[in-house]
Amino acid sequence: MIAVDTHVLVRLLVNDDAAQAERARDLFDAHADTDDFLWIADLVLAELVWALGRSYGRPRSDIVTVLRALAGNATVQLESAGCIGEVTSLYERGPADFVDCLLAAKARARGCEALRSFDKKMKNLPGVVLP
Repeated sequence: MIAVDTHVLVRLLVNDDAAQAERARDLFDAHADTDDFLWIADLVLAELVWALGRSYGRPRSDIVTVLRALAGNATVQLESAGCIGEVTSLYERGPADFVDCLLAAKARARGCEALRSFDKKMKNLPGVVLP
């Protein structure tokens, strides 16, 4: 298994550096026909969502498509594969940020009775309680 960082995913998706994008595609292609996975940490997904939205101006709908494609890619193993579907759906509905959706889903999965926050964008996330 090989871990992939945010820069590899951004190059693959945005193609803003043709040589690096080709190397990223080659990496994914090389693992497509093997039992080996490319591992993507939650932190990398969070950075990816931030970069695509803030640095590249991609709309939330495009980012959701990317998240679902990564979750459905047989070559990829996500750190929190069990909850990324829920996280993606929560993020898609908005207005909470991806990291907040991930935190809420992971807190629920961990058995936390509530997630306390002052962030009003999180008020509709499951388990979130605003003081």
